[in-house]
Amino acid sequence: MTAEMMSAETARFVREHAGDDVRRLALKGAGQGGVDLPFALDQIAGRQTARRKLPLWAATEGIVYPPRLAMEQCSGEPAARYKARLAARLMAGGAPGAEAGCGGEGGRPAAGRLVDLTGGLGADFSFMARGFSHAVYVERQESLCRLARHNLPLLGLPGAEVVCADAASYLATMPPADVVFADPARRDSHGGRTYAIGDCTPDLAALRGLLLAKARFAVAKLSPMLDWRKAVSDLGGAVAEVHIVAVANECKDLLLVMTAGAAPPLRLACANDGRQEWFTVGGAEPQPPAVAPVEGEPEPPFFLCEPNAALMKAGCFGRLAARYGLAPLAANSHLFCSRRPAAGFPGRRFVVDAVAPMNKKELKKALSGVDRANIAVRNFPLSAPELRRRLKVSEGGSVYIFATTLANGSHRLLFCHRAPDGLHDGLLG
Repeated sequence: MTAEMMSAETARFVREHAGDDVRRLALKGAGQGGVDLPFALDQIAGRQTARRKLPLWAATEGIVYPPRLAMEQCSGEPAARYKARLAARLMAGGAPGAEAGCGGEGGRPAAGRLVDLTGGLGADFSFMARGFSHAVYVERQESLCRLARHNLPLLGLPGAEVVCADAASYLATMPPADVVFADPARRDSHGGRTYAIGDCTPDLAALRGLLLAKARFAVAKLSPMLDWRKAVSDLGGAVAEVHIVAVANECKDLLLVMTAGAAPPLRLACANDGRQEWFTVGGAEPQPPAVAPVEGEPEPPFFLCEPNAALMKAGCFGRLAARYGLAPLAANSHLFCSRRPAAGFPGRRFVVDAVAPMNKKELKKALSGVDRANIAVRNFPLSAPELRRRLKVSEGGSVYIFATTLANGSHRLLFCHRAPDGLHDGLLG
């Protein structure tokens, strides 16, 4: 159903209850004359979700939303805009890490062709397509194609081509494209979650040869749960770039850029809220020497750095430590320290005020006056809830407690406060 198909009563119901609780409406709205209640509830819930995930869509009058599950599973706007910048940069031939020189974010579209083989709701497509003179949305579900035909012109894409077809079938017969995008379905025939590339639909590993033959660049959007190294291996040496995309310190997407000209070294981008940290992986390029963990127990005060979620996922901890002049607390704790503030570090920074072992006397002293704290565990035998119960502190406040294991194997609690921005590049202590 599209906006034109809505009855006047249904449209009025949607307008009047735009901010209401959908679950309560489902009970109260039964029996409303002339109102298609299931459709109306999808529209109300969809726009409410869009305000949070897709503000541009929510601000566009006339958008028709799919059932709620599709809205919850679609890309959010920050992640979609990241893909738009990536696609535009690939089209423009930009080097890794360079900003797109055309299209993508409202600039003049490049004279290129984009094909989205798995259009879905169209959230990613609606942002990527702006950077291309010709963009094709492909989707096997006719109901989603009808929504795309209605929504895309409203979103400023009147020339977008909508094709109802199976991704593999369309790929086999389509003309060449500059960028082909695919977000394989991650549910099996029984509705269960799948993550491995070979278990998703379409199977991009099986289509790898055809993708490389038809596209200058093929961009695969995969589950952030996947091991990126295994995903690169599964795609048989075709991957030139890996992008781990986080929004508000939560991993959202794993993007693999494939091209027929891929050769080591691989370029790895860790992005959080748009900021990128690039690494090279493999190839003959020399890597920095390993940074030794801190010996013994560091004496407070010192700086403690926690990498953002994208960097945690990437696992390039040795190179990160060398780049910012940090020392790991231990090989597997993924926390780093220094006497300097590590300006620009891509993550959270703290000042450690006290270090305490797990014995009652020392803990009592460290916890004096502390009844609330933010607790995190890294390489520690207790979970955060278990530790919170043992320490008997409420959640929140300005105190941060990191429970971790030092290089010598001892368990320690680090009592910290957030490092203020704009610290001078001096030493502590």
